[in-house]
Amino acid sequence: MWSLTEKMAPVLEKQHPGSVGAGDNNEDEEGQNLWSSILSEVSTSSGSKLPSGKNILLFGEDGSGKTTLMAKLQGAEHNKKGRGLEYLYLSVHDEDRDDLTRCNVWILDGDLHHKGLLKFAATAKSLADCLAVFVADMSRPWTIMESLQKWASVLRDHVDKLKIPPEETREMEQMMVKAFQEYTEPEDGSPSSPQRRAPPPGEDESIVLPLGENTLTHNLGIPVLIVCTKCDAISVLEKEHDYREEHFDFIQSHIRQFCIKYGAGLIYTSVKEEKNLDLLYKYIVHKLYDFQFNTPASVVEKDAVFIPSGWDNEKKIGILHENLSTVKPEDTFGDFITKPPVRKLVHDKEICAEDEQVFLMKQQESPGRTASGSPRPAGRAGQPTVTSSSPMSAVKKPDPNMKAGAANEGVLANFFNSLLSKKTGSPGSPGVGAVGLKCKETLRRPVYHACLMKLSLTSNQCCLSNYLTDILPQ
Repeated sequence: MWSLTEKMAPVLEKQHPGSVGAGDNNEDEEGQNLWSSILSEVSTSSGSKLPSGKNILLFGEDGSGKTTLMAKLQGAEHNKKGRGLEYLYLSVHDEDRDDLTRCNVWILDGDLHHKGLLKFAATAKSLADCLAVFVADMSRPWTIMESLQKWASVLRDHVDKLKIPPEETREMEQMMVKAFQEYTEPEDGSPSSPQRRAPPPGEDESIVLPLGENTLTHNLGIPVLIVCTKCDAISVLEKEHDYREEHFDFIQSHIRQFCIKYGAGLIYTSVKEEKNLDLLYKYIVHKLYDFQFNTPASVVEKDAVFIPSGWDNEKKIGILHENLSTVKPEDTFGDFITKPPVRKLVHDKEICAEDEQVFLMKQQESPGRTASGSPRPAGRAGQPTVTSSSPMSAVKKPDPNMKAGAANEGVLANFFNSLLSKKTGSPGSPGVGAVGLKCKETLRRPVYHACLMKLSLTSNQCCLSNYLTDILPQ
């Protein structure tokens, strides 16, 4: 009012000398007209300002990216996670009128024990100025439908507890129905600014179609938006969990059927790849502040789907069902989109077996061992070295041209043949050769192959001589 008084003062003080009577009346009328025009201008400009007190109610599981998504729209880097009911805000700028306001963002914790905090974010008075956003985590698609139904039920219970007069509730629900029915496809070649206000109701006399059978059957009285986060994980699901096109079509089909019931829009986003973030901001501003929005629906790219509220119907969803081959559209979501098995982490130290050829070559190069398995001391008097008569000395080196399996079997075969054919030098004593002749019938193919298998599993700490002493008859 101070600015208005200062502007009016010079006008009211203008008086011509000698002017009385009719002149005074004319000046009074001009002053009154000017005062009325100023008041009218101020009233019009204040009415065109962006409304304050708009709210976004954000729901979703822990780790689904709720806070990260909103912080990205806010233009801030967020690395802290709140508890209970977290608060952020989005700056909204009307370029046409150079007006700025703040949109409140309330993020409910993923723990259901905190759902009572909604009373601070959405009251009976502020509910009409709210937009509900349900976040679904695409990196864990098996949780999507259960999560959406859970948080929609939480919001429904909260709305039902608010003491809103029945006539106001019906009015809010009718506004949602009207907004859904009056959706029209954006015209091609109309790149008008999304910051411009939508035309007032009544100017467009388009035909309003009746709602479908399953449309807005769960009307909350406020606009709803489904945001699928982490859509960059779709490629990971394809590579690591063998997801195919029909998996993503099946997921999208169930989400879109949920959207129709609540009259909700749907948008796939990725903070990591910065996909559809600007589109999400513009759509939120459109739903809360009636800014004109000219982006059409997009269902071509499986990781960048966008479906505005009012565009979808059962027939359009049916197009997805044409690509389903191993599942039916009416099948239970959890029966087809299942959680992959959890891989248990083995914390025990991994033991790597030494290569067979390396182990055998070491044994061939090592000094001989006694029958008890203890190594002979080198250079002790009366105990000559038996390296030359060691069984391993007869083992031939594998042919490098042979295959690995054939080479391994050939080396072990030569080793056993040398044991069965060797004789000791002391007369009168039953040598290894005698034992070998006696055991030729014993070491037939089954036992021979069992020996081969057991030798392949032994480590380099085991001694071949000990093993052979145990298995060969005395």
